[in-house]
Amino acid sequence: MRYMATYDWMETVRNTNQWMGASALAMASYPVFSWMPNPALEWMRAWGEVTERTFQRMVVKPDWGIRTFTCEDGKDHLVNIETVVERPFGDLIHFNVAGRKTQPRKILLVAPMSGHYATLLRSTVKSLIVNCEVYVTDWHNARDIPVSEGKFDIEDYTLYLVDFLKELGPDTHVIAVCQPAPLTLAATAYLAEEDPDAQPRSLTLIGGPINPNAAATDVTDFGHRVTMGQLEEMMIQRVGFKYPGVGRMVYPGLLQLASFMSMNGDRHSKAFQDQIQRVVRGDASEHDAHNRFYDEYLAVMDMPAEFYLSTVERIFKNGEIANNEFVVNGRKVDIGKITTVAVKTVEGGKDDITAPGQCVAALDMCTGLPDEKKASYVEPEAGHYGIFAGKSWRNNIRPLVLEFIDANAEAPQKAKAAKKPANSNAAA
Repeated sequence: MRYMATYDWMETVRNTNQWMGASALAMASYPVFSWMPNPALEWMRAWGEVTERTFQRMVVKPDWGIRTFTCEDGKDHLVNIETVVERPFGDLIHFNVAGRKTQPRKILLVAPMSGHYATLLRSTVKSLIVNCEVYVTDWHNARDIPVSEGKFDIEDYTLYLVDFLKELGPDTHVIAVCQPAPLTLAATAYLAEEDPDAQPRSLTLIGGPINPNAAATDVTDFGHRVTMGQLEEMMIQRVGFKYPGVGRMVYPGLLQLASFMSMNGDRHSKAFQDQIQRVVRGDASEHDAHNRFYDEYLAVMDMPAEFYLSTVERIFKNGEIANNEFVVNGRKVDIGKITTVAVKTVEGGKDDITAPGQCVAALDMCTGLPDEKKASYVEPEAGHYGIFAGKSWRNNIRPLVLEFIDANAEAPQKAKAAKKPANSNAAA
């Protein structure tokens, strides 16, 4: 499958479905047909509308949609998204609320590079921007990155995080969501040896596969079952001529989306059938619950092949982070060197992607960190998405994370003198 023709074939199938949807919508919407209403035409129009929107969203990067924020003064302040560090494979961006004084909490939200854009964390950003200065890692779509920019694997990803943390300074609090959790832990340990003064104040790991073998899921089973040769042959393709990254080896977002959809195929199929019926009845709207979710869920990006393959091989198969054997740029990274950065883990009791036990393993690995600077929390009814978005995040997890951040806001030497627990639910 490692050919441009395969990549272009997938894009052709997507484009064809978008065209069919648009054509059905246009044909069924001819004004002359309104003279003699026909239920079949109504269904055809609804099917076309939903189909066109579905396949069109797959190649469009969603907008953050965070334009204003109402501050304590009662006024709406513009939110400017500013690029702090610009790099070929990803930028560090800042959500700057114009006219508002700088907030005491500085948070780096590390977004996953797992097939979706950083905008997947839109609701997380909205909830934090209320009283925090929020910075986000905004990863780029690999199909838009020229081959001349070179490779990008998990070591490069880790070094990007190191550079971002150096740029932000030591008064930063890091929240890593899902996939980047083990690499963010490694970046912190890397700094502990290379530049201790640049380490963040705290590190919150949310639903990340620190030790994938601690609790088996379909994801971990697949990682062990398939060989690297099979994975490269089945999943890796070359970007076609349509995009700036022509010739780059990638794991296409469309393949990742197919994997996501197949895990809950019946539920997704029913969701689209129900949406077609809502359109027929006139109950659907531009920003209804279905469109809000699927506009984001269906927007996928390609990952560099070397990043995807090294993630599977080194994080899942070999367990280099879990076994404390991870090497970055020729240097072994020792998680035990983290001695001042407070670490908290958050897991979802119903997470079927990163099951409870995988993330909390980070605390046992931080052998140099005192117990009062460790904390963990499990949200019993939350799935994978719910631990960083939705009701569980807003009502239960966010307050605990901010409490943890405030408890570790002082410089390490002062916090050590105080000897206070890092959080009310500190790990034993």
